[in-house]
Amino acid sequence: MESASPILVPPPRPQRLVRLSLWFYGGMTALALAWRAGVRGQSLVFGEGETQIDWLRDPLAGAIAAAAVILSSNAFTRHTRIGRELARALAALIGRLSWRACVVLAAASAIGEEALFRGALQPEIGWIAASVVFALAHLVPRRDLLPWSVFSLAAGLLLGFLYDATGNLVAPVVAHFGINAINLRRLSAFGVSGER
Repeated sequence: MESASPILVPPPRPQRLVRLSLWFYGGMTALALAWRAGVRGQSLVFGEGETQIDWLRDPLAGAIAAAAVILSSNAFTRHTRIGRELARALAALIGRLSWRACVVLAAASAIGEEALFRGALQPEIGWIAASVVFALAHLVPRRDLLPWSVFSLAAGLLLGFLYDATGNLVAPVVAHFGINAINLRRLSAFGVSGER
């Protein structure tokens, strides 16, 4: 039995996508800050009892995690049919983006999502539950995008681990930013060439 083709909607113009994303992720950051600092009276940046950032270890841990995920997703796209289909579907959703747009979107999503899922939720509900909520937030009701939700669960577990291991948001934000910046740019190029 053949599956129905998804209805393809043209991607939003890059400027509009960036503007909407800044508002959305800004709201996400404000919500996390209001909950953690305003209601709970605790730091959004630090986990329970932590008060320091190791400015060598934490960004380096994030960069290493980002590199591992980027290499894995690249191999998944190159060597599997599911990976290529997922890349095509995501590329169709985002359209053609400049490097600048990729960097702005990556920064906004890294800060907003890490503030909410790791900084605010994880101390309240735990590492696994926060990772599941993160994956559910990336659930799109389309069969061709289901692998993205599975990938989001794995990424959420990794980002949550980084938060617990370092005690602050620096490593998860750096990792999330790196993953999104590179993969958004690759997907944007994939949409044009059909290959990575």
